[in-house]
Amino acid sequence: MLPHLNQSIKLSNGLKMPLLGLGTWQAQSKEMEVALKVALDNGYRLIDTAKIYGNETIIGKVLKEYINSGKLTRDDVFVTTKLWCTHNKPTYIESELIESLRRLQLEYVDLYLVHFPTCFNQAGTAFDKTVKVEDTWRGMEAVYEKGLTKSIGISNFSNEQIERIMKIAKVPIHNSQVEVNLYWPQFEHQEVCKKYNISLTAYAPIGSPGRYNYKAINWGETKDVLEDKIVIELGKKYNKTPAQILLRHLIQRDIAIIPKSSNRNRIIQNSQIFDFEIDDSDMERLNSIPFRQRIFKQEFMIGHPEDSFISER
Repeated sequence: MLPHLNQSIKLSNGLKMPLLGLGTWQAQSKEMEVALKVALDNGYRLIDTAKIYGNETIIGKVLKEYINSGKLTRDDVFVTTKLWCTHNKPTYIESELIESLRRLQLEYVDLYLVHFPTCFNQAGTAFDKTVKVEDTWRGMEAVYEKGLTKSIGISNFSNEQIERIMKIAKVPIHNSQVEVNLYWPQFEHQEVCKKYNISLTAYAPIGSPGRYNYKAINWGETKDVLEDKIVIELGKKYNKTPAQILLRHLIQRDIAIIPKSSNRNRIIQNSQIFDFEIDDSDMERLNSIPFRQRIFKQEFMIGHPEDSFISER
């Protein structure tokens, strides 16, 4: 058995979530199919998608093929998908999740996340400023209680929004997915999550080098975390790639990771992080790097009362 098959974190409701997953943003059709098969064949058991990614159908096709052939059972895989902003109104959430399940050819997902705290109208052309995160959460609780998802969570929410939800929650937040990497370590966010026993998932764990393929955003100049001198030095010390050092650093912080790749070799390399351990002194060196940089500024939220990054604007 591959060593990472059993590596998981336990959510507050007892559900086990794999530490390593495949991120699927920007992955379409044939590319997505090939990447997912490589990942599943090499021990990945967490698949992270979203309605807005437009690839739930192809993921469903591959999962059905693997389950029907006996390669996997439904219990072997952990599927995360996300509610898009146009359906954050609580009355829309159940039908929206049912549509995702139809595309995924599943009876339930393992984790359903509110992709962003900001609600839009259904056409996606204007803010709906009447819907607060507390309202959306009540709709999420309803689909959880109906068994359409095994756990519920949030993505791109602020610490303050977590506090607000937890004040009214009947079902607690099970997972928070945010940008986490060496230059955006989210120490404070992780402390808030620990306070409420919320598991943490990192997107862009190696700085999202493939983001430049997404031309709708002017990414500007950013420092490449893969070229950090300490990361390169530790790569030589442990005989690992810079990406493997960055990923191992996060899982040793008890953070699940969902690196996105469509490159066969990199998908496999990203999974080869369970056969070594970064020692305490090197972890401290990585944790002490002072440089800070958020890559995904999510500027489409600007002007919405639930803009979760407003303190950084």
